[in-house]
Amino acid sequence: MKGLLKYLSPFAPDQSGAVSVLYELGGIIVICDAGGCTGNICGFDEPRWFEKKSALFSAGLRDMDAILGRDDRLVEKLDDAARHLDAKFIALVGTPVPAVIATDFRALKRMAEKKTGLPVITLECTGTHLYDRGASDAYLSLFQTFAKKDTKKDPHAVGVLGVNPLDVSMTHGDRILRKKLNDEGYARVYCYGMDSDSEKTGEKGSGSPALAMVEQAGSVAKNIVIAPSGMRTAEYLQKTYGTPYETAYPLLSEEFRRRLRSLAGKRVLIVHQQIAANEIRREIAADSAENREKIVCGTWFMQVPELKKTQDVTFEREEEFVSFVKNGAFDAIVADARFRRALRGWKGEFAECPHFAVSGTLTEEDGIL
Repeated sequence: MKGLLKYLSPFAPDQSGAVSVLYELGGIIVICDAGGCTGNICGFDEPRWFEKKSALFSAGLRDMDAILGRDDRLVEKLDDAARHLDAKFIALVGTPVPAVIATDFRALKRMAEKKTGLPVITLECTGTHLYDRGASDAYLSLFQTFAKKDTKKDPHAVGVLGVNPLDVSMTHGDRILRKKLNDEGYARVYCYGMDSDSEKTGEKGSGSPALAMVEQAGSVAKNIVIAPSGMRTAEYLQKTYGTPYETAYPLLSEEFRRRLRSLAGKRVLIVHQQIAANEIRREIAADSAENREKIVCGTWFMQVPELKKTQDVTFEREEEFVSFVKNGAFDAIVADARFRRALRGWKGEFAECPHFAVSGTLTEEDGIL
């Protein structure tokens, strides 16, 4: 049966990825569900729920709401919430329920904007795609809606796309990125969607520091993309503002890098989001082209064609992954510990690299939930 999981847990779905991007931006986020999807996001897919506030709600759809399409009730709830909260925008995030009943999100957007006077973002998630699809759609919608067109270029500012817990497995990855990029000479580092140290940026405008970074996106000298979920937005910003971008993953600890260098010369399978996997491959292979050919980067998520090597693979089914490992003669695997459950009988070396979207495990830099 396609999609059947016997050893692995279901990965974070698209609505979780969308919420992960929006969580710290100061908006009203509404999950269009009966409550179950919202509970899953808050309880399992959003680690910041336990330490940071966000105006995240369930639409609380009942059977007759879904059957009769009572959009006016949802709009009334949104208006009531907007009156009590100092929100800068509203985001409506889809789930399987609106996907099945064909909810007209464009009509909801028009109705809600007219009623509340706030900009509304709609993300037609279905729950059938993985988190990176939802995150990618959320990033692009955000910048298309809020990035200002009249910004001046700042040679001392840099933007970072893809900084969310599901991609980087940290709740404060922006702190590490800011320190490293500050050391490289960038006075202002905009980790879009995160505001842990945002008071240091000195940005004003929207009232939400994280949203102010999005508004100033056209001013940065370049963007760094650390996860495939940020690629479409990087391309949009390049086309709109002429902002160049590069891919990198500067979040690997020195201790982990030393562990990776011990794998040099071995046949290795790396399983993670694509840009993180590529960074791990570079660390293992160093400058040896021969070593690079022995290393395969595999992913269950987005794979950007221009970042893919000939030997790289995308997995869709559990049995496909198991068979690939069994027939690949790998000496070592670098992946989330959860994948060990599917590799019974495999005797090679396993280097753990947490991926929160896979297992709900954070990296040691941030502590483990």
